[in-house]
Amino acid sequence: MPDDDLVELKFRLYDGTDIGPFRYSPASTVAMLKERIVSEWPKDKKIAPKAANDVKLINAGRILENSKTVAQCRIPFGELPIGVITMHVVVQPSLVKAKTEKKVDEVPRKNACGCYIL
Repeated sequence: MPDDDLVELKFRLYDGTDIGPFRYSPASTVAMLKERIVSEWPKDKKIAPKAANDVKLINAGRILENSKTVAQCRIPFGELPIGVITMHVVVQPSLVKAKTEKKVDEVPRKNACGCYIL
């Protein structure tokens, strides 16, 4: 595949740092991008995805679906200068894990009111 067909992408994390840029084929899927993000995630970050399903990619204000290709996710380049495309990364742990962890960590609360009505 000629280099002209490749799309250059970088991924912006929650704290403003970037992963990449990397060059991808337009036929690459969003799921493949997420796998690469998880494997390249900086080890010093407090929030880190455990799996590709914990990652949401946002491009041009849209959350990208795993089955879509890079070519399907691009906005028309007539509106943008040629260069690196920045996609935003949001880490969102799956709900099943979050609910079970919350139940374990939750401390029972005492029902006590500190208010008095006179």
